[in-house]
Amino acid sequence: MRVGTAKAAAADWVVRHASREAEFRGAYFSGSTVGMPDDGELPAASDVDVVVVTSHAEPPPKPGKFLHRGALLEVTYLSERQLASAEEVLSNYHLAGGFRRDTIIADPTGHLRSLQADVSRRFAEPAWVRRRCEDALRKIENGLRSADPAAPLHDRVLAWLFPAGVTCHVLLAAALRNPTVRLRYLAARGVLRDYGRDSLYPELLRLLGCADWTPKRAERHVAGLARTFDAAAAAARTPFPFRTDITAAARPIAIDGSLELIRAGNHREAVFWIVATYARCHKILAADAPPGLRRTLAASFEDVLADLGIASDGDLIRRSEEVILFLPRLRETAEAIMRANPEIADP
Repeated sequence: MRVGTAKAAAADWVVRHASREAEFRGAYFSGSTVGMPDDGELPAASDVDVVVVTSHAEPPPKPGKFLHRGALLEVTYLSERQLASAEEVLSNYHLAGGFRRDTIIADPTGHLRSLQADVSRRFAEPAWVRRRCEDALRKIENGLRSADPAAPLHDRVLAWLFPAGVTCHVLLAAALRNPTVRLRYLAARGVLRDYGRDSLYPELLRLLGCADWTPKRAERHVAGLARTFDAAAAAARTPFPFRTDITAAARPIAIDGSLELIRAGNHREAVFWIVATYARCHKILAADAPPGLRRTLAASFEDVLADLGIASDGDLIRRSEEVILFLPRLRETAEAIMRANPEIADP
């Protein structure tokens, strides 16, 4: 499917469904498709991210991933309060990129277009780039320090994994690039290469625990993940925020997308999403599957963790501390990238 066709399907869903809600305040595209040409082919392991702006103080649960007119959409709700000013958006490394270009699908109040024009004009100013990098750095440290040591294993893994992965987003923010989710390590590798900072990349992989992984090892873990994914998708009943990531419609992203990365020589770059999906599957299984099935599938999850060097609670604590100790070097590298980036200049 062409990118433009998929985005047209997303716009159609907004008109037919989201725009009919009384609280609807607009919608815009986000994520990887923002930078793709409309006549380009949408990768099979990609979806179209849509943000729906609502007047609710607390946005409703996100619909997540679903098919509409043959396109896989991922829809998230956002309160208009979070978009109250350009300064709030410019300071937020997740939100700012969505307004760098005109990605607006619908804007009944006119606020989104005004906001987009302001954010776009100031996006590359050094002060705002630095604030976004600091926003990502805070997210890492706060996430790692707030982890619950008494939580189930799958939750403790997620509480370490996602903040550790935000290290990539610090670099992407400094380079004015999209803070992609699944492909964050691949994107961060590209930034470090482009700015002559390749020597930092092995450290990112070491913190993740996959610096010495081989393609064969990665493929073996995807095979285990596929079995776990299918079981979790069949069992899922509890409405977790990520539940639609573990469905038949989303399987091409988690499983086929991981295999595609591995076979392209990016096996270590596939690890983050393999482990994230494994842990999310086990969260679903813990809530919705019978004990016998959970025990059967536990071994492959423990196997992937062991290959990351995580065999005990102490390992997770130690790995979190290592990420925190790495932050000064990460901040220094982000500053160097900002200084070398020709797009970043005082107004």
